Amino acid sequence: MKIKATLDRIPGGMMVVPLLLAATLNTIAPDLLRIGNFTQQLFVDGAGTLIALFLLCTGAQINLRNVGVSLGKGATLLTVKWAVGAVVGLIAYMFAGDNGLWLGLAPIAVIAAMTNSNGGLYVALVGQYGDKTDRAAYSLLALNDGPFLTMVALSIFGAMGFVDGLFSFTSFISVLLPIVVGMVLGNLDEDMRDFLNKGSSMLIPFFAFALGMGINFGAILEGGLAGIVLGLLTVFVTGTAGYFVFKALKWNPIVGAAEGSTAGNAVATPAAIAAASAGFAANVDIATVQVAASTVTTAILLPLYVAFLVKRLEKKGVRLPEDYLTKESKTQAS
Repeated sequence: MKIKATLDRIPGGMMVVPLLLAATLNTIAPDLLRIGNFTQQLFVDGAGTLIALFLLCTGAQINLRNVGVSLGKGATLLTVKWAVGAVVGLIAYMFAGDNGLWLGLAPIAVIAAMTNSNGGLYVALVGQYGDKTDRAAYSLLALNDGPFLTMVALSIFGAMGFVDGLFSFTSFISVLLPIVVGMVLGNLDEDMRDFLNKGSSMLIPFFAFALGMGINFGAILEGGLAGIVLGLLTVFVTGTAGYFVFKALKWNPIVGAAEGSTAGNAVATPAAIAAASAGFAANVDIATVQVAASTVTTAILLPLYVAFLVKRLEKKGVRLPEDYLTKESKTQAS
């Protein structure tokens, strides 16, 4: 059987196919692989560990003399994602009806879903279509985990005062540390850099499957049409904005589009916000299911949207990632 060749022919196949297969399995028979020990640790609970190892392998490819490129890309991704999500959230607040909803959406759900992104999806997509500086940009994206940036948006809108304690600096460091360890190893020893480079691509289908085991298609039904609309807004508005910003900066636009998702941890954001300000308590339940629906919708739709964008670029003769390699990446590759 030509399994790898088949997956390679599918845009994003190394990530999309395992993720959808696992999501289907988790929806139909969620306990099938939850049998403990190595099976559950690899196929169900292993996403975080596998992504951490992927980031370590990626970090080893970074030359410390060129780290500024990765930070610039990460800061751009973070800013675009937050700014677009915040603006759409502001529109939702301005035009919300008497029930506090805009087009059936809770404004707090809009901000929570659209300013947050699924790091696992980003890593998988960029691992296939980006270069080493694009992967390393993930180190800054940890800032949009949890309710921190949602709180910033709400404080700017005057909807509530800024609340301390919801962003953990320790959590940020915990995301960054594997990349730093890999970076140190790679810069101390070229042989270690070459050795760890082999691990990057191999890990993608495994953590994609584990991510899929956290997806249940039932969340789309529970969140209703409004939750699906929120997912569509997240993919097509934030993802497209990132695409064109990166294109304008002459960076790989697919990397910009790869931020158009909602992470699973965003589901807890409405409740965290309501705990800090009782004024948001009324719409917490509906906001929570809508963010959950957006998480599932974006996990399925974003890889397909990225595949469409890749095909569009390929028809124009663009090669990914070769035509968008930075000078630093070309130097490292040579």
